[in-house]
Amino acid sequence: MASAVDSATEKLSKLGIDAGFASSAPNLQRNLHILSAEQIELAKVLLETRQSHLFEHWAEPGVDDEEKKAFFDQVTRLNSSYPGGLASYIKIARELLADSKAGRNPFDGFTPSVPKGETLTFGDDSFMSFEDAGVKEVRKAAFVLVAGGLGERLGYNGIKVALPRETTTGTCFLQHYIETMLAFQDASCKLAEGECRAKIPLVIMTSDDTHSRTVELLESNSYFGMEPDQVKLLKQEKVACLDDNDARLAVDPRNKYRIQTKPHGHGDVHSLLYSSGLLNEWCDAGFRWVLFFQDTNGLLFNAIPASLGVSATRQYHVNSLAVPRKAKEAIGGITRLTHADGRSMVINVEYNQLDPLLRATGFPDGDVNCETGYSPFPGNINQLILELGPYIEELTKTGGAIKEFVNPKYKDASKTSFKSSTRLECMMQDYPKTLPPSARVGFTVMEPWLAYAPVKNNPEDAAKVPKGNPYHSATSGEMLVYRANSLILRQAGVQVADPVQQVFNGQEIEVWPRITWKPKWATTFKDVKSKVGGSCLISQKSTLVIKGRNIFVKDLSLDGALVIDAADDKEVKVEGSVQNKGWILENVDYKDASVPEELRIRGFRINKIEQLEKN
Repeated sequence: MASAVDSATEKLSKLGIDAGFASSAPNLQRNLHILSAEQIELAKVLLETRQSHLFEHWAEPGVDDEEKKAFFDQVTRLNSSYPGGLASYIKIARELLADSKAGRNPFDGFTPSVPKGETLTFGDDSFMSFEDAGVKEVRKAAFVLVAGGLGERLGYNGIKVALPRETTTGTCFLQHYIETMLAFQDASCKLAEGECRAKIPLVIMTSDDTHSRTVELLESNSYFGMEPDQVKLLKQEKVACLDDNDARLAVDPRNKYRIQTKPHGHGDVHSLLYSSGLLNEWCDAGFRWVLFFQDTNGLLFNAIPASLGVSATRQYHVNSLAVPRKAKEAIGGITRLTHADGRSMVINVEYNQLDPLLRATGFPDGDVNCETGYSPFPGNINQLILELGPYIEELTKTGGAIKEFVNPKYKDASKTSFKSSTRLECMMQDYPKTLPPSARVGFTVMEPWLAYAPVKNNPEDAAKVPKGNPYHSATSGEMLVYRANSLILRQAGVQVADPVQQVFNGQEIEVWPRITWKPKWATTFKDVKSKVGGSCLISQKSTLVIKGRNIFVKDLSLDGALVIDAADDKEVKVEGSVQNKGWILENVDYKDASVPEELRIRGFRINKIEQLEKN
């Protein structure tokens, strides 16, 4: 034992650290001799930041020594992946937790107002003109998918991007996104003067939970048609959890030699992009835009061409995609905040902060609907379009760091203890908080039926949603895809039957004809209009699946299921009457373990009784 003490004393002496520095953590002190010099320095940081509780359960030397070293491997990662290290993380956490306990408003001194932006109406001349402009620009755009989450909250154990967007074809979210980008790439290149070899880059931000499964999904499906070098994965690290208002780091309940960690939030995407060097590569290659989107909104790409057209036409440095929101609806509002000292910014303000902020700044009714029937503050749907040059300039100043927040769930009104551990978080849409007043920050509002069908609630939570409010479940997410496609065809002159109401997993849902097409068939409304004509009729019970590029639908009467698949170089005309027993929806119980999870969470499966299939 004496030699162990001598070894520890010698290491401390070389580091210039006082031999008694670990007296507040006797279990650590007894184990110092098994640690490297770097690990001892990290131990000192932990004790100086009042984290001695992390060593309370440590065993005697000679027991669990490898686990103790693994603890410091984890601490090394947590320290190196956060700007300023763990000491900075704990310091910021204490400040933010004190503000939270005191109920301090982060918006004190700011007055809200409605910012300037563009509100679009699907299918009118202005919309189509912005779509044209966006298609021209999209070959100069890079796409960034934030996909760090598992589907557990939905009742699905896989990664969310592997979930089917709809079960008529079984196309998963990631396949739909990539196929749409490839369709954009082709459409944009056709408009380029001279030869165009543009390859749209896709970056996917993953996490420990999703990284290997995302790689597997891509590789086992040949990247869904993209070239492997078009796709880059950037993995975000987690941050330490906090047990109390003093920012004591939480011990992992499953392993006393680990700190509990949780994701830091999708705001990490900015620092990962900055440190990867990709932004400068894109800039050198002539790219002009970076588009950020999240993992499970099956309609989001309907909004991209027109929104990108708005960015290019209005010269926005930042363009937030938005939908009209009802006052007090649980979705953040895009707001201009002007401070008494003259500072001003256009950012997302969370719905639970917007109403009190308005009441505190001379709007006694708070967040209320205006004459349009909606709040004047549009709803942020977490899709951002950033101009690359100004984005690089800003990140060069900030290193990609995004202003953080903390959201502890307190046990009671005393706010002295938490129901469970919390952590610091950051959100990608908070990027504009550090921008100078000269930055051109705007928004583009789209109709929700066209652009917004997020999948984020499990069946039990969705069934509790008050009637008339969106369910945001796998059930509604799929049905809204069919509704959007039905309404797009209606706008193009097709007679699509009205929906019927059905109940799945306790959610009353509009069931439209199950219409779906591959992105290469149509990426814009102009494409759709050019490919349907005459007098077409589709009944409510029908299913229409279009899988080829040059398929023209004219004078079709459909009452049943029709699947058309054609090679890209073949032109196919579809007309006449198709009638068969079709494909029907059958209810399934989400508690029935014999049914695959991705169907259980919808509450229905498709029984393919009879169809006409043309290949």
